[in-house]
Amino acid sequence: MTYPALLRTLLRQFRCQFRLGGLALVALYSGMLALPAAAEARTPADPAAGPAGRSTCAQLAHLAFPDAADVRAEEVAAGSFSAPGGGGRLSSIPAMLPSGTAKPIANPAFCRVTASLRPSGDSDIRVEVWLPAQGWNGKFLAVGSFGWGGMIMYGGLLDGLAQGYAVANNDTGHQATLGAAGAGGEFALSHPEKLIDYAWRANHSMVVYAKALVRARYGKGPTKSYWIGCSLGGLQGLIEAQRFPADFDGIVAGAPPNPISSFNASQIWASWLIQSDPARAMPKAKLALLHDAVVKECGGVVGAQQGFVEEPGKCTFDPGELQCKGDDAPDCLTAAQVFLMRQLYEGPRNSRTGANIYPGPARGSELTLDMFTQAKPMPVAFDMFRVVAFENPQFTLAEMDFGAKFEAAAAKIDPLLGVGSNLAPFFKRGGRLLFYVGWNDFHNPTELGSYYQRLAQDSGRLAGPGTRLFAVPGMNHCMGGEGCDTFDKLGAIDAWATTGRAPEEMVSAKYDPKGEAIRTRPICAWPKVARYRGTGNIAAAASFACVAP
Repeated sequence: MTYPALLRTLLRQFRCQFRLGGLALVALYSGMLALPAAAEARTPADPAAGPAGRSTCAQLAHLAFPDAADVRAEEVAAGSFSAPGGGGRLSSIPAMLPSGTAKPIANPAFCRVTASLRPSGDSDIRVEVWLPAQGWNGKFLAVGSFGWGGMIMYGGLLDGLAQGYAVANNDTGHQATLGAAGAGGEFALSHPEKLIDYAWRANHSMVVYAKALVRARYGKGPTKSYWIGCSLGGLQGLIEAQRFPADFDGIVAGAPPNPISSFNASQIWASWLIQSDPARAMPKAKLALLHDAVVKECGGVVGAQQGFVEEPGKCTFDPGELQCKGDDAPDCLTAAQVFLMRQLYEGPRNSRTGANIYPGPARGSELTLDMFTQAKPMPVAFDMFRVVAFENPQFTLAEMDFGAKFEAAAAKIDPLLGVGSNLAPFFKRGGRLLFYVGWNDFHNPTELGSYYQRLAQDSGRLAGPGTRLFAVPGMNHCMGGEGCDTFDKLGAIDAWATTGRAPEEMVSAKYDPKGEAIRTRPICAWPKVARYRGTGNIAAAASFACVAP
């Protein structure tokens, strides 16, 4: 079959599938913020399921695909690609890379396809799909976004490509930079379709398009497909598992903020308390003082030497132990600051029902809390209320409450960006779900541990064998901290999906800026923890064992 004939055949098949999926598409393109499961099941079939063919890189620019515009395809020589700034820098940090490599990555030769996907009249989803010129491993990898998105995560693309994957990423449907609008949600004001793109449509549209390109380029679809992301990227993976369970065979979801309404409420909680009493604010020096005291009491045999708490779930250190006996001083906390930290550790409560909305951060995370313990609320979190829930850029923290206002916000946000605990369709297909989170993250691992248990209860008998959670001592949000924050997430999910053997422990490392390992340590499948054996080098993983907490 000639290339033009192949394209005509693919287009006819997709048009047929498009008509069959009409009811779902009418709902999807009308701007609904949430679709019932039955409607989502009627979305168009993947055009990558059409007849096989082989295309040159240049020909991929002309692949017939609904909603694709401004398509470009170019051959990129080995070692010649230089990632732009923003998402390139962030996603090139070793702990953010799918494989956890600590050395600079030089790209293999590849076909780079860029396009704008426009499933609605207000959509402009910029995607990049990279296809290895040689040595394709037969698999597909999608890389998640961060924060409010708005950029391509080039580090993840480079890493996946270097491992032999066809790999894709998108900007979530709007363009921004990490330091500016990328940290905010104002792109969604008066643009409900862009909000839908951000929430889930950009990723699914990218997956369908990328798999079509894979099939056209190599003559066959991927044997396995994986998703890897942290923070927003972790939540995106969960949303994919819920809405489109057939998209991926394995999903790595790092620190997923779910439900995001509750998580973001916890992130603005301390600032809300400071609004009524500015004396409660905690400067960095006081947070460092508190952190040192927590580590001294709770660090553990090794953690106390390396600067983190080994088992934060057991630490109950009370900030009141540092309360000043008289006036404020550098070596103590005021009564107002003690009050704030007690409230922050506990997390916000619904002022109407008294129920805990979300647990606060664990003891040991104090060095990461300065952006949350000032009067100005963290913009990334507050925009979920200011922009998405209330659609009012002038909405202030003083107008917020944690009763009726929070409940109204959650009712609007969660149908769009929330993920329930029944992912049975994903697990019934043999899907594997790997969670990870740092104990120094604002995202308290105990909440993710609770969700992990609810999945096992609500998703059927396959959920337990199909899910693993790894909580990393001393790791901050997705990366950083004094703990060992870098490990091979991609290798773990691939081995699990291909062999069926679930990971029970992985070796994680902390690297210096030159890419040399400072120390290694095992991270253990929840609820087990890594404990020092009592002998051996405390900087070597072999000196630890995974044991029951």
